Amino acid sequence: MKATGVIRKVDELGRIVIPKELRDVLGIQIKSPLEIFVEEDKVILQKYQPYNACQITGDVSNQNISLANGNITVSIDGAKYLIKEIEKFLNKSEV
Repeated sequence: MKATGVIRKVDELGRIVIPKELRDVLGIQIKSPLEIFVEEDKVILQKYQPYNACQITGDVSNQNISLANGNITVSIDGAKYLIKEIEKFLNKSEV
């Protein structure tokens, strides 16, 4: 776990604010779901990733496919987008 040096106080409703710079670095958007874990005396926030969610589009479906020995899950739309991006990358590499 990396220390950020950021300290926040809990308000009267039990809320804390995650600094915008940190949210940007971690890719946490407005309304992003976060999971809350407790480990001994630590509260850990983690971006919520539903099981079988496409890592490109975020879509959750039984039609999503698992690739790379289960390390990547993509929807049909996510796979199409990924193919286009890979083709663009490979075309740039050939030049």
